[in-house]
Amino acid sequence: MYESKIQSPEADRLFDAILSLKDREACYRFFDDLCTYGEITAMSQRLQVARMLSEGKTFSQISSATGVSSATITRVNKCLSYGAGGYREVLAKNKSQ
Repeated sequence: MYESKIQSPEADRLFDAILSLKDREACYRFFDDLCTYGEITAMSQRLQVARMLSEGKTFSQISSATGVSSATITRVNKCLSYGAGGYREVLAKNKSQ
């Protein structure tokens, strides 16, 4: 079983709440209440960066297309290479998007 450095009873409740959401509209409603616009945008951009890196795009191409800083691209790249595998799992499950 995977043990995360962020694992806690509070995080368990948060993830259980997310897993209980049934559709995209429910996700929008929950995340609109939970996060700021900037937080949602940052998470969305990181996933976009991960997708582009997995497609073989260069840092320069990604930065030009997304406006994301090289520091963010580097962080996402590090997670893809040495992280917990979360990005790779999500990308594999959502190849068509």
